[in-house]
Amino acid sequence: MAGAEGAQTPDGPRTVLVARALIGVFETTAVVTKVMLIGLPLLLVVVAVTTWVMVGRALAPVDAIRREVDEISAAQLYRRVPQPDADDEIGRLAATMNRMLVRLEGARNSQRRFVSDASHELRSPITTIRQHAEVALAHPDRLTAQELADVVLAEQTRMQSLVEDLLLLARADERMPPSRAPIDLDDLAFEEGHRLRATTSKRVDTSGVGAARVQGDADALHRVLRNLGENAARYASSRVDIALADLGDDVVLTVDDDGPGIPESERERVLQRFVRLDEARSRDDGGSGLGLSIVDEVVRAHGGSMSITQSPLGGTRIEVTLPADEG
Repeated sequence: MAGAEGAQTPDGPRTVLVARALIGVFETTAVVTKVMLIGLPLLLVVVAVTTWVMVGRALAPVDAIRREVDEISAAQLYRRVPQPDADDEIGRLAATMNRMLVRLEGARNSQRRFVSDASHELRSPITTIRQHAEVALAHPDRLTAQELADVVLAEQTRMQSLVEDLLLLARADERMPPSRAPIDLDDLAFEEGHRLRATTSKRVDTSGVGAARVQGDADALHRVLRNLGENAARYASSRVDIALADLGDDVVLTVDDDGPGIPESERERVLQRFVRLDEARSRDDGGSGLGLSIVDEVVRAHGGSMSITQSPLGGTRIEVTLPADEG
């Protein structure tokens, strides 16, 4: 029962009592309490099991990717993680990891080719020195000391140049930024022209070299000019032209020759390491197939670009574009 209220009457104040049975409320409360005590734990169990199953199914591809990645070693970079058909976050994750594995496999293969080619190139001068030394020891009358010394010096120079090239490329692979200082590129161009005139009988024209300054590493840019000059002189028939122009924001260096030129289909390939279009002639002339690769690496490290086209002289034109010094 519940409720009590006072009221005024002619006979004086009286108390009126109002009451209602609560047994129905108690019964309902008891039923609800039993349902909650029994049903809520069951509902929680059902929800937990359902969530576990659904999450497990959703994450099953992730677990498959994890297992596959865990089993992939350096010798098994050809393997790929399973990629779901669905275009969701997991599918995109698998696609990204497969692209990463493709890049790693490519880098590993490039490194293997590089080591193999470098070993072959280093073996060649060493073999030559050994052969001449063995001939000198077995037949002293066939080879004078002067001839042996000339051979050893020439092969040592070749081997030293190759080692320097390999070290430079190794630094480039580490993506180490070059040192920055104002460089008068025209001085380097004139210096290379003077060197070529002293070492080749071919005509070297530097009349097209104008004043131009860039920011960069003097030794690396000197190597760019040297490699371009040597490459042009090696294949030129009679003439090499070096030109340099300041176009405001950019500095453009061009090296032309009147040689046989590079076929358009081969112009990308010659930038790869140890690639020669004429294996026998390049090896005899001392080329290692690294010259243009080094130029490309150094130029890109300086924020520039390099292109190979047909020269007005009839041979090859190599054009290097570098940011001009704003100072």
